[in-house]
Amino acid sequence: MMLASARLRALGFVAAGMFSLTGSAAFAQTHGRKYQPPPATSHIVVTVEKGFNSKPLVNAAVIFHATKDGKDTGNMEVKTNNEGEATMDFIEAGSHVTVQVIANGFATHAEEFDVTADDKLVLVKLARPEAQVSDYKDNTGKPAQVQPGVQEREKPAPAATPQAGTVVPPQ
Repeated sequence: MMLASARLRALGFVAAGMFSLTGSAAFAQTHGRKYQPPPATSHIVVTVEKGFNSKPLVNAAVIFHATKDGKDTGNMEVKTNNEGEATMDFIEAGSHVTVQVIANGFATHAEEFDVTADDKLVLVKLARPEAQVSDYKDNTGKPAQVQPGVQEREKPAPAATPQAGTVVPPQ
């Protein structure tokens, strides 16, 4: 009889333990830490080509600057590969992106767009730099007489004239 009551007590402890395990799991599911999945990102491919012959431009710097809901979410620079492509997979959908492309021997290009879909393809054709048009004025307030794209030559310093009462060494 004593053995039977010990067995019943042991079964009671096991049943109570199972209840406490299932009860705590249900409690953790309803009151535990909330899981938030990572935000959806977009796959952006920027293809950089030479504007005059449409060949891919290798090793051009493509800078991505993203903002979302008025907050700056950071910058990232990627170099183009042998096909002239720079790929970015970390920008959240719904962001406003400014892409700037910089390459030696070419004019800098900037473009803005909103990321709305899963994939975004951007084609950039870089051009050679052009002459700059200047609206500068010279020291007298008159418009500069130099042609666009031509730098002014350095003016020679005036020859020093000896002042009265100074001794000029012989040459």
